[in-house]
Amino acid sequence: MAASVDKAYEVIRDGIVRGVYAQGSHITAQSLAAASGLSRTPVREAMRRLHAEGLIKLIANRGAFVSSWSEGEIHQIYQLRLLLEGFAAEAAAQHATDDQLTELRALAEEMERLVGEAGPDLVDEVADRNNRFHKLIVQASGNLRLQDLLSSIVEVPLVLSTFRRYSLPELRRSMSQHLELVTALEARDGAWSRSVMASHILSAQHTLLASIAESAP
Repeated sequence: MAASVDKAYEVIRDGIVRGVYAQGSHITAQSLAAASGLSRTPVREAMRRLHAEGLIKLIANRGAFVSSWSEGEIHQIYQLRLLLEGFAAEAAAQHATDDQLTELRALAEEMERLVGEAGPDLVDEVADRNNRFHKLIVQASGNLRLQDLLSSIVEVPLVLSTFRRYSLPELRRSMSQHLELVTALEARDGAWSRSVMASHILSAQHTLLASIAESAP
């Protein structure tokens, strides 16, 4: 049963992040079961897991819908990221341990390498390292409450959606910003670290909103 749930989860999640199931679209256990070749029981369990992760919204008396964000919601999320992660970067410049800085450097260089290779799983691999990178900066800030706040604001589906809209040059720019941020942290320069983080988040917001505008009917 567990293996079937895991398979259903991977199939549905992949369909969502790749746009097979469009944002805001209504999905049912029956249709997902037919698409994945599995029974509805593991599919329902997988849907509950995806709901917990924010990829699916379960609405009483209406059913399940793929998560979506309005332009206003995207602005709100990124403005909060700008404030909170900017503060985290500034604090991390003062409080990060040498081991944390070493790990951040390794993650930034690995992301740059992945983009350079441009493999078939590029987006998922970079998104995974990016998530670890940003979480580690918050940890390095030494502020546990900040970590709780950001985990409730930064939604993984939105981050994945953003990366999938990047062109290769935009991905390279993002990776370059990661490397500059690590350099600023290593220099223990809080103002520089906050500035680089701000540029990084604002460019991500611009890329996402511009892509949405271009794909609008």
